[in-house]
Amino acid sequence: MMYSIGETAEIIGLNATTLRYYDKEGLLPFVDRSSKGIRLFKEEDFEWLRLIEYLKATGMPIKDIRKFISLYTDGDTTLEERRQMFYERKAAIEKQLEETQKMLDIVTYKCWFYDEACKRGSAADVKCIADEKLPENIKNGRRELAGWKSSRG
Repeated sequence: MMYSIGETAEIIGLNATTLRYYDKEGLLPFVDRSSKGIRLFKEEDFEWLRLIEYLKATGMPIKDIRKFISLYTDGDTTLEERRQMFYERKAAIEKQLEETQKMLDIVTYKCWFYDEACKRGSAADVKCIADEKLPENIKNGRRELAGWKSSRG
Protein backbone atom coordinates (compact mmCIF):
# COMPACT_ATOMS: atom_id res chain seq x y z
CA MET A 1 0.00 0.00 0.00
CA MET A 2 1.20 3.51 -0.77
CA TYR A 3 0.65 6.53 1.46
CA SER A 4 0.59 10.23 0.69
CA ILE A 5 2.82 12.61 2.56
CA GLY A 6 -0.15 13.70 4.71
CA GLU A 7 -1.12 10.13 5.55
CA THR A 8 2.48 9.26 6.34
CA ALA A 9 2.88 12.31 8.55
CA GLU A 10 -0.24 11.36 10.50
CA ILE A 11 0.76 7.71 10.87
CA ILE A 12 4.27 8.38 12.16
CA GLY A 13 3.52 11.55 14.12
CA LEU A 14 5.47 14.08 12.08
CA ASN A 15 4.20 16.94 10.03
CA ALA A 16 4.32 17.04 6.25
CA THR A 17 6.66 20.04 6.34
CA THR A 18 9.25 17.95 8.20
CA LEU A 19 8.96 15.17 5.63
CA ARG A 20 9.42 17.68 2.79
CA TYR A 21 12.48 19.07 4.57
CA TYR A 22 13.94 15.56 4.94
CA ASP A 23 13.38 14.99 1.25
CA LYS A 24 15.01 18.32 0.35
CA GLU A 25 18.00 17.38 2.55
CA GLY A 26 18.46 14.08 0.70
CA LEU A 27 17.28 11.87 3.56
CA LEU A 28 14.52 10.16 1.61
CA PRO A 29 16.10 8.62 -1.50
CA PHE A 30 13.94 5.53 -0.96
CA VAL A 31 10.62 7.36 -1.38
CA ASP A 32 8.81 6.73 -4.64
CA ARG A 33 7.10 9.42 -6.67
CA SER A 34 4.01 9.32 -8.80
CA SER A 35 4.08 10.36 -12.46
CA LYS A 36 3.05 13.82 -11.22
CA GLY A 37 5.96 13.99 -8.75
CA ILE A 38 3.89 13.34 -5.63
CA ARG A 39 5.78 11.53 -2.86
CA LEU A 40 4.47 8.04 -2.20
CA PHE A 41 5.53 6.27 0.99
CA LYS A 42 5.48 2.54 1.65
CA GLU A 43 5.17 0.98 5.09
CA GLU A 44 8.84 -0.06 4.83
CA ASP A 45 9.70 3.66 4.62
CA PHE A 46 8.25 4.24 8.08
CA GLU A 47 11.17 2.41 9.69
CA TRP A 48 13.59 4.75 7.91
CA LEU A 49 11.63 7.78 9.03
CA ARG A 50 11.65 6.56 12.63
CA LEU A 51 15.40 5.92 12.43
CA ILE A 52 15.96 9.44 11.11
CA GLU A 53 13.91 10.85 14.00
CA TYR A 54 15.79 8.79 16.58
CA LEU A 55 19.17 9.75 15.16
CA LYS A 56 18.17 13.42 15.20
CA ALA A 57 17.01 13.04 18.81
CA THR A 58 20.47 11.74 19.75
CA GLY A 59 21.99 14.92 18.37
CA MET A 60 23.29 13.43 15.14
CA PRO A 61 23.61 16.22 12.55
CA ILE A 62 21.53 16.00 9.37
CA LYS A 63 24.72 15.82 7.30
CA ASP A 64 25.78 12.66 9.18
CA ILE A 65 22.34 11.11 8.78
CA ARG A 66 22.55 11.89 5.07
CA LYS A 67 25.99 10.27 4.97
CA PHE A 68 24.65 7.14 6.67
CA ILE A 69 21.77 6.88 4.19
CA SER A 70 24.18 7.37 1.31
CA LEU A 71 26.45 4.64 2.67
CA TYR A 72 23.45 2.36 3.06
CA THR A 73 22.46 2.87 -0.56
CA ASP A 74 26.06 2.05 -1.58
CA GLY A 75 25.54 -1.46 -0.23
CA ASP A 76 27.57 -3.96 1.76
CA THR A 77 30.94 -2.44 0.86
CA THR A 78 30.13 0.24 3.47
CA LEU A 79 29.11 -2.07 6.32
CA GLU A 80 32.18 -1.30 8.42
CA GLU A 81 31.80 2.46 8.01
CA ARG A 82 28.11 2.29 8.95
CA ARG A 83 28.91 0.10 11.94
CA GLN A 84 31.52 2.61 13.10
CA MET A 85 29.01 5.46 12.77
CA PHE A 86 26.66 3.66 15.15
CA TYR A 87 29.41 2.93 17.66
CA GLU A 88 30.33 6.62 17.62
CA ARG A 89 26.68 7.57 18.10
CA LYS A 90 26.41 5.04 20.96
CA ALA A 91 29.43 6.60 22.68
CA ALA A 92 27.89 10.08 22.29
CA ILE A 93 24.61 8.89 23.79
CA GLU A 94 26.40 7.21 26.69
CA LYS A 95 28.17 10.50 27.41
CA GLN A 96 24.82 12.34 27.26
CA LEU A 97 23.34 9.80 29.67
CA GLU A 98 26.22 10.31 32.08
CA GLU A 99 25.72 14.08 32.01
CA THR A 100 21.96 13.69 32.37
CA GLN A 101 22.46 11.40 35.37
CA LYS A 102 24.62 14.07 37.03
CA MET A 103 21.89 16.65 36.47
CA LEU A 104 19.27 14.27 37.87
CA ASP A 105 21.44 13.57 40.92
CA ILE A 106 21.77 17.30 41.62
CA VAL A 107 18.06 17.99 41.16
CA THR A 108 17.18 14.97 43.34
CA TYR A 109 19.52 16.31 46.02
CA LYS A 110 17.94 19.77 45.85
CA CYS A 111 14.42 18.27 46.06
CA TRP A 112 15.48 16.33 49.13
CA PHE A 113 17.25 19.42 50.53
CA TYR A 114 14.14 21.58 50.29
CA ASP A 115 11.86 18.80 51.56
CA GLU A 116 14.08 18.57 54.64
CA ALA A 117 14.39 22.36 54.98
CA CYS A 118 10.60 22.72 54.88
CA LYS A 119 10.18 19.97 57.51
CA ARG A 120 12.78 21.55 59.77
CA GLY A 121 11.92 25.17 59.00
CA SER A 122 15.58 25.93 58.25
CA ALA A 123 17.88 25.51 55.28
CA ALA A 124 20.90 26.08 57.53
CA ASP A 125 20.03 22.95 59.54
CA VAL A 126 20.03 20.84 56.37
CA LYS A 127 23.34 22.29 55.15
CA CYS A 128 24.94 21.08 58.37
CA ILE A 129 24.02 17.42 57.85
CA ALA A 130 27.23 15.41 57.42
CA ASP A 131 27.62 13.46 54.17
CA GLU A 132 27.68 10.12 55.98
CA LYS A 133 24.22 10.89 57.44
CA LEU A 134 22.66 11.61 54.04
CA PRO A 135 20.45 9.02 52.34
CA GLU A 136 22.48 7.03 49.79
CA ASN A 137 20.48 8.31 46.81
CA ILE A 138 21.26 11.91 47.83
CA LYS A 139 25.02 11.76 48.35
CA ASN A 140 26.02 11.86 44.66
CA GLY A 141 23.99 15.01 44.03
CA ARG A 142 25.54 16.86 46.94
CA ARG A 143 29.04 15.72 45.95
CA GLU A 144 28.51 16.66 42.32
CA LEU A 145 27.24 20.08 43.25
CA ALA A 146 30.06 20.66 45.74
CA GLY A 147 32.62 19.52 43.17
CA TRP A 148 31.29 21.95 40.59
CA LYS A 149 31.49 24.83 43.04
CA SER A 150 35.07 24.02 44.05
CA SER A 151 36.23 23.62 40.44
CA ARG A 152 34.93 27.11 39.60
CA GLY A 153 36.81 28.73 42.46
